[in-house]
Amino acid sequence: MNRLANSQSPYLLQHASNPVDWWPWEQAAFEEAKRRNVPVLLSVGYSACHWCHVMAHESFEDEPAAAYMNEHFVNIKVDREERPDVDAIYMEAVQAATGQGGWPMTVFLTADAEPFYFGTYFPPEPRHGMPSFMQVLDGVRAAWVGRREEVADVAQRIVRDLAGRQLDYGKGGTPGPEELAQALLALTREYDATRGGFGGAPKFPPSMVLEFLLRHHARTGSEGALQMAADTCEAMARGGIYDQLGGGFARYSVDREWVVPHFEKMLYDNALLCRVYAHLWRATGSDLARRVALETADFMVRELRTEQGGFASALDADSEEPQSGRHVEGAYYAWTPAQLREVLGEDDGDLAVAYFGVTEEGTFEHGKSVLQLPQDGPAADAERIALIRARLLAAREARPAPGRDDKVVAAWNGLAIAALAECGAFFERPDLVERATEAADLLVRVHMDGRARLARTSKDGHVGANAGVLEDYGDVAEGFLALAAVTGEGVWLEFAGFLVDLVLDRFTAEDGSLYDTAHDAEKLIRRPQDPTDTAAPSGWTAAAGALLSYAAHTGSEAHRTAAERALAVVHALGPRAPRFIGHGLAVAEALLDGPREIAVVGHLEDPARALLHRTALLGTAPGAVVATGMPRAEDGSGGEFPLLAERTLVHDLPTAYVCRHFVCARPTTDPVELAEQLGTVRP
Repeated sequence: MNRLANSQSPYLLQHASNPVDWWPWEQAAFEEAKRRNVPVLLSVGYSACHWCHVMAHESFEDEPAAAYMNEHFVNIKVDREERPDVDAIYMEAVQAATGQGGWPMTVFLTADAEPFYFGTYFPPEPRHGMPSFMQVLDGVRAAWVGRREEVADVAQRIVRDLAGRQLDYGKGGTPGPEELAQALLALTREYDATRGGFGGAPKFPPSMVLEFLLRHHARTGSEGALQMAADTCEAMARGGIYDQLGGGFARYSVDREWVVPHFEKMLYDNALLCRVYAHLWRATGSDLARRVALETADFMVRELRTEQGGFASALDADSEEPQSGRHVEGAYYAWTPAQLREVLGEDDGDLAVAYFGVTEEGTFEHGKSVLQLPQDGPAADAERIALIRARLLAAREARPAPGRDDKVVAAWNGLAIAALAECGAFFERPDLVERATEAADLLVRVHMDGRARLARTSKDGHVGANAGVLEDYGDVAEGFLALAAVTGEGVWLEFAGFLVDLVLDRFTAEDGSLYDTAHDAEKLIRRPQDPTDTAAPSGWTAAAGALLSYAAHTGSEAHRTAAERALAVVHALGPRAPRFIGHGLAVAEALLDGPREIAVVGHLEDPARALLHRTALLGTAPGAVVATGMPRAEDGSGGEFPLLAERTLVHDLPTAYVCRHFVCARPTTDPVELAEQLGTVRP
């Protein structure tokens, strides 16, 4: 029976024609397992996951394997991007049992959804010490039939162990300068001074940590923090992980040198890195940072924007290889020297081979190379290189393109809104601000109901069935707040307020910690609660950041207190695990700095006001909030932002006010003086 055909998820639809009798995650599946007295096979993945496609082709499309699965199991397929709560719970169990995790995730459950056996990818035959998928199925069935009490005991023990992992990070107080200095020291120890980034292969873009380093430099002047951020950004931008033709970043590098990426391109990575490079430019004026920020923004708009104005989740790593007709990882992106010369001719082809680090042996597979920008590459005329890039991009676009996951995820669109709004403001690209506004409009129209509750996903303008989780509320609120700062439209502050109020009402525990799901969400074997970052900011610290910014805008003690209580987790984890709580560290930097509250009053059409506003946005003070518009009168009329209340024009000129910790600097009409008040590194 084809139960996935009506799903919105492109990942589930990819499996709708499998011979496996898949169920979506629903209570009826567990009732069926109970009725048949069989275990549940839970398979979790996502559409851009390379090894998910491999296992699907090897096992789920195999008739004998599918027949065995259908006879002895109830099989449930879950898109982790639609149901991050389900994914988080069982991934925690997988990691606790095996010491590692990843996708596809394969978990065997009782009819009460209790896990008792785990794994990730299983090959079709034994390989590298791994059992085959059929051996796993046979073993699980044998245990279920012959050792049921043992299976039940294991499942109950695992559930008890998971329940015992409840966090108690609320007693350490808010993080102070000492904890953030310790976090920086710990990062320094793990930093790869030769290649940039942290740790070894595979190497992931440390987006949230980079934002912390930039904010730490802005607050303290630490040159070491800035150097780590700048060098890592340059290494990534020169490496194969960055698309040297079309802009945008791949998911991660399989090596320590950033040369060969895992080619899938995710919205969250590109939104986060776009903003990081924009902030690096704001701090240093780096031409490379400016170029990469803009190219990444243009990539998101060109390749991920949907017809409805939102942003799709991902592009696949695989695409069809014209020569073989097979789907091959990296086929769209890799080049041989001969292919470059075929497109460009001998002279420009030879230059491209040297300029992009392409070799006869290849840096990837089968003699192909991923384009890079080696430090020791040849000097070349900028206009000539720009023309070469354009010709290669056009030739690449004639290749079969990677598949796109068109579902719109609320949280990741919130990240994209923030990045595009700021890039548009920083680099005087009003079209990017328009794209951010259109995405925000979509979230309000489609994802928010009459009570401002968020749906997790939509597709083709139709809202999905799954409720938003904490990261959706935190990241969308952050996007709305960034849009409010850039556009001067107070309605976005109002919408952010609705969302952070729901965080207080539906996600917050008595001790101030935050849950990933609302109190009235579907009950799982435990309520997920994870303060650590994954590829994107944790919902916990994303919400803390939005609460803090909203409090700075409105003066709300309730929201600031909630932010401070939530940040107690950074006090506990920051000094010992900074790579895994980078966003929390970045929010803590804003807390220590105030954050600054900047009000710019004046007519929106006045160029002098626009200059003050741009200066405010370019300030490097961590997490500063910006409001602009006409003064707000005592009766509430006039300006749309509380920060504008009773702010007056000085000498009838547009005027900026900078406050922190209830103390305000002298009002100024001079952009240079405003920049000095904000500690802006570059004018």
